[in-house]
Amino acid sequence: MTTISLDSAEPASLDADAIVIGVTPAASGDGSEPRPVGAAELDRALDGRLAEALRALGATGKAGEVTKLPTLGALPAGVIVAVGLGEPGAAGGHDAETLRRAAGAGVRALAGTGRVALALPAGSAEEIEAVALGGLLGNYSFAAYRTGDRTEPVGEIIVAGAAEGASVDRARTLAESVALVRDLVNTPPSDLSPEDLADAAERVAGEAGLDIEVLDEKALVDGGYGGIAGVGQGSANPPRLVRLAYAHPEASKTLVLVGKGITFDSGGLSLKPADSMDWMKSDMGGAAAVLGALSAIAALAPRVNVVGYLAIAENMPSGTAQRPSDVLRVYGGKTVEVLNTDAEGRLVLADALVRSGEDGPDLLVDVATLTGAQMVALGTRTTGVMANDDDVREKVVAAAGRAGEPSWGMPLPAELRKGLDSAVADIANISGERWGGMLVAGVFLKEFVPEGVRWAHLDIAGPAFNKGEPYGYTPKGGTGAATRTLVQIAEDLADGIL
Repeated sequence: MTTISLDSAEPASLDADAIVIGVTPAASGDGSEPRPVGAAELDRALDGRLAEALRALGATGKAGEVTKLPTLGALPAGVIVAVGLGEPGAAGGHDAETLRRAAGAGVRALAGTGRVALALPAGSAEEIEAVALGGLLGNYSFAAYRTGDRTEPVGEIIVAGAAEGASVDRARTLAESVALVRDLVNTPPSDLSPEDLADAAERVAGEAGLDIEVLDEKALVDGGYGGIAGVGQGSANPPRLVRLAYAHPEASKTLVLVGKGITFDSGGLSLKPADSMDWMKSDMGGAAAVLGALSAIAALAPRVNVVGYLAIAENMPSGTAQRPSDVLRVYGGKTVEVLNTDAEGRLVLADALVRSGEDGPDLLVDVATLTGAQMVALGTRTTGVMANDDDVREKVVAAAGRAGEPSWGMPLPAELRKGLDSAVADIANISGERWGGMLVAGVFLKEFVPEGVRWAHLDIAGPAFNKGEPYGYTPKGGTGAATRTLVQIAEDLADGIL
């Protein structure tokens, strides 16, 4: 992880190779206006011509726009990088997510630079944390499989500001947890079997001081975990169920997190088309997010007990794979007719959701790259949030917003349950109806939530993996989606908000 520090000195005097500033559209409508910390000093060092130079280079202040300006020896830093912030809010400032994205875009544009100073308009502890977190997330690089010359990420980040160092420490913790998730999602399935992911969880648990239990394929069969065992039976790489636990001595509430961990999803015998399969290494993004969140929670130590389940399998076609029309008996005894083996995520989650009742949760949250229908409904950047309690749904959406992760509350219409009726089992794993696939999956999962437990479901099918170009602090590939939201949910439960 790149080193990061806080410095209250004037940005113009900072010993850095580059300085990142924020710019907004000019009031005149022509060009942009700089809005850095210490703007006057930077402008004075450039003989009062900073705004003029940016205008000459075509900077407009549009959100995410990056403009580089050489200082020609006028400052210790050789380059100023102006990042567009967009129009200020009603109070004249910018929200935390705007600052995160600006910091990320600025640092990403400076890959290969030794020391970068972030002089964005941030004065409060929350704003300082946002800048630090955005810078660290934007500096992420996954180069484990690259050979030869490659551009290194920024070596050191300096945040210009006077807030307490705790803001930067928290940003570092969150960034490390997100980087862990991104690394796992980006790892090829040849190197991340279910056993490998369980081993990674054991390493994290050892480093973070978490309790851990791992059930192998024999224990899953013997224990009646028919969903995970059924999905995994077609692969040469057997499934796992991992249980992680963080306990606070003063906690009065318990949060349980459940993550879908399909290390590769071919669709099973209901085989996916080739162009829908090449990024299915990301189908364990929910389990990775739970693992990353537990790592951060252990470091931040909120007053809440947190249990995390990683339901891990590889979904492959073979002579031993489950077949359409097979019936599985999930943990707790309920039977499921498998009409489509590509609707496997809900099967592994069902086991873990039922098992979670043994932990006595005050709140249960599952997170999964569950349905292509999520992307049809909400696109690739917005998480769908469903719940068995309207208040929980709205508060989870609010928590995600504060964490900087776009989400949208969705309903669970009761009439969709009829489409899951089975002629031979308690429930089918897909509906006979074509429409509302994301909601149908949520309705299915609701059937396995322990009685009386408040529950929310996060569908991150699109947000977990960015197939397009990088933007803000989001790289191409694994994004770490939902990790920060889960941490925020834990803190909100500890604070009595949820």
